[in-house]
Amino acid sequence: MATCRLAWSLLVVAAVAPRPGRGVHTVNAVYGDIINMPCHLEVPQSLMFGKWKYERSDGTPVFIAFRSSTKKNVQYDEVPEYKDRLILSEDYTLSINNARIGDEKRFVCMLVTEDNVFEAATVVKVYKPPSKPEIINQSKFLETEQLKMLGECVSRESYPEGNITWYRNGKVLYPLEGAVVINTHKYVDPGTQLHTVTSTLQYKTTKGDIKIPFTCSVSYTGPSGRKTIQSDPAVFDIYYPTEKVTIQVLPKNIIKEGDNVTLKCLGNGNPPPEEYLFFLPGQPDGIRSSDTLLLMDVRRNATGEYRCSLADKEGMTASTTITVHYLDLSLNPSGAVTKQLGDALPVSCTISSSRNATVTWMKDNTRLRTSPSFSSLHYQDAGLYVCETILQEVEGLRKRESLILTVEGKPQIKMTKKTDPSGLSKTITCHVEGFPKPAVQWTITGSGSVKNKTEESPYVNGKYYSKIIISPEENVTLTCAAENQLERTVNSLNVSAISIPEQDETDDISDENREKVNDQAKLIVGIVVGLLLAALVAGIVYWLYMKKSKTASKHVNKDLGNLEENKKLEENNHKSEA
Repeated sequence: MATCRLAWSLLVVAAVAPRPGRGVHTVNAVYGDIINMPCHLEVPQSLMFGKWKYERSDGTPVFIAFRSSTKKNVQYDEVPEYKDRLILSEDYTLSINNARIGDEKRFVCMLVTEDNVFEAATVVKVYKPPSKPEIINQSKFLETEQLKMLGECVSRESYPEGNITWYRNGKVLYPLEGAVVINTHKYVDPGTQLHTVTSTLQYKTTKGDIKIPFTCSVSYTGPSGRKTIQSDPAVFDIYYPTEKVTIQVLPKNIIKEGDNVTLKCLGNGNPPPEEYLFFLPGQPDGIRSSDTLLLMDVRRNATGEYRCSLADKEGMTASTTITVHYLDLSLNPSGAVTKQLGDALPVSCTISSSRNATVTWMKDNTRLRTSPSFSSLHYQDAGLYVCETILQEVEGLRKRESLILTVEGKPQIKMTKKTDPSGLSKTITCHVEGFPKPAVQWTITGSGSVKNKTEESPYVNGKYYSKIIISPEENVTLTCAAENQLERTVNSLNVSAISIPEQDETDDISDENREKVNDQAKLIVGIVVGLLLAALVAGIVYWLYMKKSKTASKHVNKDLGNLEENKKLEENNHKSEA
């Protein structure tokens, strides 16, 4: 009993006047974690018990844990703030769960023997890192040359308190009178004793702040030293007045008649102006509109200077010139035109355009080297003529007109005949010219075998022929009739029997030549008759001569027959030409 009373006396004395230990130790703890405090004393062999206490700010001790070295039992004092939070191990290490800011105290480990008390002090420091700072209450926009609240940077629940710094584009913002104003507000939660720091930034912006990020950071002290946490960047819409307007024309490519054109007026302010005035060529009064004005189906008279200005500042204007390209083509004559063979037909293709245009002539899908001109029309001049012009620099701007030319003519006939080399047949050809295509009809007077009654050639450029092959047993007359909508023309040809040789004709014979042939035939007949009479008188001496003369006479008779038919053919051909 005496020994126990001595130990308690020593403990009371130690509590009143603690002995110096082996120095003061420091334990850094993180808010909410476990605080582990070793005793930092060597356990004596005569140890009776160990005990932990902490000191209030006025130095008064508060015992919180006891452990006997003999009974091995642990007792915790009734201290409300440490209820169910303490653990005292066998080596007298004290652990405090769920570290709080209030745990920042001076704790003392006491080892008591029968004759002495040993002490070791530990100072606890508790740290709480702040939440990531954020910029709240951000301004929807900033206006140039105006000092305006940009936002608030908040750093919540830290211990000790943190320091907030503002940055523009990564560079520190320092207070500047009339341009940068920074105010800091601090709040300590009475329950948790954690600090919340708020920093407000008033800022006078310029156009140089367009798309520039603003950030803030909080720097704080932790168990391992000083650290910094950066906020997310904030970019602000910068409002500034319009200093210049520009005008655009859409589409940007070349404009042609019939296009829709959009005029767009742009002010370089933010936000852009909502109303503008558009001035059209020759119109002194402007048209009030939003930033666009639509011109529908523009014509060539829309060419000129266009201006736009701010609705409230007409002096701030912009202008542009619009050229509306056009292309006109006039073909005279055009459409379906019908002319007569031999007529003259002047043709003109007139171009009017905003730029130099190229002209191309086509006939029946074949390109012509020169423009057509007709002083005397032929059948081959008929066809589809197209005059086309293109404005090379303007895509899609081309014009074309067409002329459908028809050349009409009355039927004209020429007849020819040809004897087959065998002498058994004769070919009679009726050459016809005219448009529309004349229909040919043959008529034969007399008897004869017709081998091929109607054989026709292709109809080309208003011409074709029809022919028949006959074997006349006697002299016959062939009539060729050609008829179209304009006229009917008839021509005839006498053809001798196949027993009478005749000269082939490939072309018509004139009346003058026909008369010469007849006179020559008569002369020849007279000479032959005279020679025959002389031969009879001359006697037997001239018999051989007379025999030859008779043979010659027969040949002359054949030639006379041919000449007679040629005369009739020539007369008929002249009739058809008339």
